[in-house]
Order: sequence, then C-alpha cells, then structure tokens
Amino acid sequence: LSHVRSIHLRQPGDALVIDATTLANLEIFRSLREGGRKGTLLSVLDRTVTAPGGRTLRDWLRRPLRDPETIARRHDAVGELVADGETRGRLRELLGRFTDPERLLSRAVLGTLTPRETAALRDSLELAPELFASLDDFASETLAELAATSPLPELCAELQRVLSEAPSAQIKDGGVIAAEVDEDLDRYRSLARDSKRHILQLEARERERSGIPSLKVRYNKVFGYYVEITKANQHLVPDDYIRKQTLVNAERYVTPEIKELEEQILSAEERQLALEAEYFERLVATVAVAGGELLDLARALGRLDALAALAEVAARGGYVRPEMLPLGAPLRVREGRHPVVEQSNSEPFVPNDIDLDGESAQIVLLTGPNMGGKSTYLRQVALLVLMAQAGSFVPAESASLGVVDRIFTRVGASDDLARGESTFMVEMIETANILHHATENSLVILDEVGRGTATFDGLSIAWAIVEFLHQHRRPKTLFATHYHELTELATVLPRLVNRTLSVREWGER
Repeated sequence: LSHVRSIHLRQPGDALVIDATTLANLEIFRSLREGGRKGTLLSVLDRTVTAPGGRTLRDWLRRPLRDPETIARRHDAVGELVADGETRGRLRELLGRFTDPERLLSRAVLGTLTPRETAALRDSLELAPELFASLDDFASETLAELAATSPLPELCAELQRVLSEAPSAQIKDGGVIAAEVDEDLDRYRSLARDSKRHILQLEARERERSGIPSLKVRYNKVFGYYVEITKANQHLVPDDYIRKQTLVNAERYVTPEIKELEEQILSAEERQLALEAEYFERLVATVAVAGGELLDLARALGRLDALAALAEVAARGGYVRPEMLPLGAPLRVREGRHPVVEQSNSEPFVPNDIDLDGESAQIVLLTGPNMGGKSTYLRQVALLVLMAQAGSFVPAESASLGVVDRIFTRVGASDDLARGESTFMVEMIETANILHHATENSLVILDEVGRGTATFDGLSIAWAIVEFLHQHRRPKTLFATHYHELTELATVLPRLVNRTLSVREWGER
C-alpha cells in the first residue's frame, strides 16, 4: 500500500445527491430504451481520450458539485479551453497518446506489469512535460494547478536507462533490458546471438559434409539441438551421428559438436534471461514505489482530459457558461435545449425557457397534449442543472442557476414483478421517498403522478402531493399532468404557476 497517500472522506454535503432512480430516469449513463450508452447524457459529454479522463467525467456526473465557488473554478477552466481551440486541440492530441498510469500502477503493485506496459508508461512520462507546459499561459486556478503536476522525471529517466526501446511482450522472451546497462548481460546476449549464427553455419557444414541438402538443425525442449534427416536420405548419414528418435518420415540425431554448441547457447540464454528478469523486477518495484506520484499524475490527466472534453462539447454545440448562484437562488434559463434530444433529432430542437424560484414560481404545473414534449422539457431542466453543477457549459442562450442539493425524479410507468410491486406501488414508493427527503433547495421532477390508479384516486393523490410540496418541503418543482383540474390550485397556492406546452402545425407536420 505504499502508493496510498491518504484517505479522503466524501461527505454527502459536498455533492449534489442523485439517487439510482434519478440516474436511470434522466438516462445519465444508460438509456431506458436499449439499456446501453447510446442516447445518454454521457454519450453527449464524453469526448475524453484517456481512460483516467473517462473515469473522471463519470465521477463528475455521478457526484456533481454543490459549492458555487468550486463550480465556478471548473467553469473558468472549461471557458479558457473553449476560447483557445488551438491549444485545446494540441492538448487532446497529446492526451490521446497517454496510457493509463493508474491501471499500470495496480499491475506493478501486484507484480503483473509486462515489459510492453512498462514501455507504454515510459512513453507517457516522456510526453508529460510537454503536456503540462502547454498549460502555462492559462490563468484559471484549476489549469494553473494542473500545470504544476510533476511529470516524474526521475522515474522517466530510470525507465529510459534500463528498458529497451521496444521490449518483448513477456520477460521470458528476452530483449527487455537495454544495452550497456550491465556488462555481463551484454556478454551473454552477444554470445547467445553469435551462437545462433554458429548453429546456422553448423547446419550448412553438415549439409555439405553429408551431401543431404534437406538436412535441418532444430531444437526442442526434450532433446535440445538435433539434426533431422528424412528416411529417403538415411543411407547418407555419417557414422558419427547418434540416433535419438525415430519418426514416421525422418530420424533425429545428435553429434558431439552440436551438444557442445548447445551447452554454450543454452547457458548464455539462461543467464541472459535471469539477469533481465532481475533487472526488470527491480524496475517494476521502482514503479510501485513511485505509486503516490503516479496516482497524482493519473488524476491530473483525468481532470485535464475531462475539462478538455467538456470544452470540446461546449465549443461544438454552442453551449454557454451558466451563472452559478448560491443554494436557494432561482433557476432561470433562456432558450434552453435538451442536450441529448437536439443531437439525436433530425429536426431542429425547439428551445424553451425555465423560470423556477422559491417565491413566485416554486411549483410549475405543466399541461399539454400527448407527445407535446412535456417529459422532454422536465428532463431537460434536470439535465441542465446537473450539467452546470458538474462543471459543464449548457445548451442555452443564457442560464442563471441556483445550486440545488438534490435532484428527484418520478417519471415513467414501470412495475417490479420480482418484488411483487405493481406500477402504482412503485410510483407511490418513489413519490414517498421524494416527499420525505426533498428540501427547499432540491429540484423535484414529477411526471404524470397518479396515473397508475383510477382517475379520481389519481387526481386526489396528485392534488395532495402538490399541496404538500407547496406548504411543507417547498422544493423547486416541475409537475407535468393530464389532470387539468389541478390548474385550479393556482388560485389558492401563491407559489404555483400554470404553464402549458403547445403544438403548432406546419403543413403536414
């Protein structure tokens, strides 16, 4: 555990809380329809080019930030990378050539690191100084911090000195340690290399001496080196050949000269491989000892790659930087767009506004026709908030967002037959969780609550939920419904407003 520097305790209050139901409903990592990555928020935002970057971005989406100042620092970094497309492109090109230091460190600690993986680590460390030097001209605190990351020059120098330029895949194959690292190793290597040449020369001499052009000198682990002669040429076999094995179509022989040469070759190769294994084992231990610094490097690569990916998405998608406000402040977006739908639709996405606050529009009651876009709008609001608090820019003309502590969603209709839970029971369990845990700083998304039961029962439940959220928990809430009777609540609940989504017909569309 030498690479473990310290243990960091993650407090729930440090991040925006997103439960498993909300992760699924918002299709952050897996789509509801196909269960894969396509059609998810991750598929839109993940333009990372390294394994650490991909892990970092997933973590940012799983645990978005809550502190406005920390969010602003991440936005500062993304903004600088958006503004400097040339440097961003160069950074992404360099990042794409990096291996995964964290994974290789794990293999080094376990003693399973291969020579080629070690060479990949060396090649990455050679790129690190140029990568971090590219950040020197940026002013944001986050990028300046990343620019100060150590590229591990001592470890890089040791890997360059000891490891050959293109080592074999496995240590048992040799050719792993560079020349001039050890005099004995160089001598054994030279002897093994020259002895193999002598084997070829011996084969040529024996062909000439015996008059058998098809004679071959071969090797296996049972006999070592031997001469193989076909049955048709047995009458030409010299008298000093000693038969070792009879095959269907050939005979195998050895000679004193072959055995002497074999001893020289095998001893040289064995000693070479033993020395190479010894040096490589020490090299792997050196990598493991540098574990703390390697983890720092991996984290820096992950953060930089994730920031560059968010900047790439923002630049290509015309995203804007959201203004982040403290907990409880209003949520206001102008001309907002759903980040996933706008990319998957062939038709232009129709942008829309968002206005939620704790005073005059705490609850927005949303009505409209089927297929009119209510569910898309609900998810869009939640996704824009999540993206902003994760550090991403958002698809909108402008956005001013108060930080939220939790996002709750109750959308769709599904049952859980394995647990014996009907559609209505699942709906009520999820809604009860929201009513119990939501705070005035939460964002609640409710879509067609109450439709899992009879009409009047569903209306009564929906009515009671709206009243409870208005009078007690007071979270910012978007409530989509087909119960038009609920719109009457606007006359008695001062912080509830009615909104409707309309459909306009153009020609046959």
